[in-house]
Amino acid sequence: DLRNCSGMAIHPMTGRLWCVVNERDELGDDTPFEYATEVREGAFYGWPWYYIGSHEDPRKKGQRLDLKDKVTIPSVLMQAHSAPLQITFYEGEAFPADYRGSAFVTLHGSWNRGQRTGYKVVRLLFENGMPTGEYEDFMTGFVISDTQVWGRPVGVAVAGDGTLLVT
Repeated sequence: DLRNCSGMAIHPMTGRLWCVVNERDELGDDTPFEYATEVREGAFYGWPWYYIGSHEDPRKKGQRLDLKDKVTIPSVLMQAHSAPLQITFYEGEAFPADYRGSAFVTLHGSWNRGQRTGYKVVRLLFENGMPTGEYEDFMTGFVISDTQVWGRPVGVAVAGDGTLLVT
């Protein structure tokens, strides 16, 4: 029960499926978080009744109270309305060694938020194949001003020589 798994990748170390998820809109500028997560068999991520744990969607209030304590918390939370679209794991050798095992995620950018967010590529941090829950900016500079951007990252892939390709 994921709302919108817009990008999928297999973790090279664990062999497990990962998704980046665009969460629901119209609950405010900072709610709810977008996320990247390992998809676990039988896990319930809340859609459409709950988000990020037991936070009930007010538009579905009281409809499925039996599910409130069954929501799986995602692996890596991202700022609301960042619009993650693609994920790829890095196993190349063009970047420093500590980049291997990281995941790169494109954040397409917000369309319905008071202050822009997203419009960048981030690197999800992992240790021994496990997410730390943190991410860092990798590619920025797409926002020109409060009213203008020159690009919105969509796709990300690793070329055979280890370079990162972004569309």
